[in-house]
Amino acid sequence: MRDALQHDAFELYFQPQARLDNQQMVGAEVLLRWNKDGEFVSPGEFIPLAESCGLILPLGDWVLNKACQQAMQLFADAGREFVVAVNISPIQFSQRDFLDKVRHALQSSGMPAHLLELEITEGATMHNELDTISLLHELHDLGVMLSIDDFGTGYSSLSYLSRFPLHKLKIDQSFVRHLLSDPNYLSIVHSVIELGKSLNLTLIAEGVEEPKQAELLRELGCAEMQGYLYSRPLPYDQLLSFIQRH
Repeated sequence: MRDALQHDAFELYFQPQARLDNQQMVGAEVLLRWNKDGEFVSPGEFIPLAESCGLILPLGDWVLNKACQQAMQLFADAGREFVVAVNISPIQFSQRDFLDKVRHALQSSGMPAHLLELEITEGATMHNELDTISLLHELHDLGVMLSIDDFGTGYSSLSYLSRFPLHKLKIDQSFVRHLLSDPNYLSIVHSVIELGKSLNLTLIAEGVEEPKQAELLRELGCAEMQGYLYSRPLPYDQLLSFIQRH
């Protein structure tokens, strides 16, 4: 993995995100891929390993900087701008110099702060709550977008939603997957959407694969979606073609 990081064997893919009401692309989530000897290694395998051996920090720094750089090139090539979402690991988020690293990524790339969205898991926000609140407010003041990833699958403290300066909640794909078949999941998704709307947060559903899922989510008041129904994760060139076609 160290050799892969040094020899550019990692690659960024982008999964487009769209409005549910008109199918217009509004953003893209950055996903990391490792091409190892011609075959892709699953992130489910190498991300936990990177976290356990300490490589998640240089790997996370690379992703953040590369995402901002490629986003700026993509905006120029596509002739339009959109929000680019980057996942932040709890270990990254807990580093004292994390704010400085975000500033550096924005300044060195020239990327406008409001086009960068940082996706943070619930678990990352539950430790050292006062420090977390302070850091989130500093990031908010910097101008970046903040979202809670996989909402409802972690610690799920509802109290922090009112204290953290968040912009978006991501409804986990595990809820979306059973949306049409299980009334309990439907109730959970409906409640999360209503909660988010009451707090003026944008709701985005992950893992949308069926038209009926998208239609039901739209009826429930969810604003955005991502998933195979709209697009699979795409490498740079394919994403550019996707944008031009749409």
